[in-house]
Amino acid sequence: MGREVVAAAFNIGKLGIWSWLDSSSYTEATEFAAATEAMGYTALWVPEAVGRDPFVMLAHLSAATKDLYLATGIANIYARDAMAMKSARHAVDELSGGRLVLGLGVSHAEMVSGLRQHEYQGPLTAMRGYLEQMEQALYVPALPQRSGPVLLGALRDRMLGLAAAAADGAHPYFVTPEHTARARKILGPDKLLAPEQKVLTIREPGPARSVARQHMATYLGLPNYRNNLLTLGFVAEDFEHGGSNRLVDAIVAWGDEHTIMARIEEHWQAGADHVALQCLRHDGEPGFEMDTVRAFAPRNGG
Repeated sequence: MGREVVAAAFNIGKLGIWSWLDSSSYTEATEFAAATEAMGYTALWVPEAVGRDPFVMLAHLSAATKDLYLATGIANIYARDAMAMKSARHAVDELSGGRLVLGLGVSHAEMVSGLRQHEYQGPLTAMRGYLEQMEQALYVPALPQRSGPVLLGALRDRMLGLAAAAADGAHPYFVTPEHTARARKILGPDKLLAPEQKVLTIREPGPARSVARQHMATYLGLPNYRNNLLTLGFVAEDFEHGGSNRLVDAIVAWGDEHTIMARIEEHWQAGADHVALQCLRHDGEPGFEMDTVRAFAPRNGG
């Protein structure tokens, strides 16, 4: 089914769940993590923006799971300095037996300068320096016996190049299978590539696109995502009125299970080792649609 995993050092499985868990209690999040593992998903991805600390969440979930990889998609490098990030990484790896997938990203100027009141630097320079600082940072306790991979939230060519040179791969977000093909070419055959894909099991075009536009609104206002989409052949008109049908359909795979599964297969065929599904709620609110999670579960035939 699709392309065989080629990443030599790390195999995190082929299908995971990317989910905003801030609308769930810690008890509900624990139940969700255990359920996704039981359904055969191999990784659970959580973001970092304006909610809970992702490392606290993943450390908590590590006790309720056995083999599930626990991933940040992404951890903001402006949220903690390189020494603190290294410490958090080792702590979760120690608690989980090396199941942390550390996705790192530069976030967005609006989030960093506006909300966090930090100086937003050039993304490539900031990430390169941060990785070097993490490597050199002092860590006194014994290292965990096993450590998971470090991935960059990379979109455009130069950040993907840095992911190839200085990390274990990339976790692109808000992308298409065409981007996956480009990312694989830049990363080369041996780096881990784990794109996020939004899915919505509403079959009628009007309601599906309405919910998709509601979800996409924030992202379309962020230059990092817009600029990346422009390199994929979209034009300024595609961003108007909440996004053209062409853009909405490219970002959100909606419809019946066969149609959505075909999109997942496109990512695998384009070079993805792992696809992180974000199962959008039918009401457009943050969180996950549990019926959709079940529908694509590997142990349910998904």
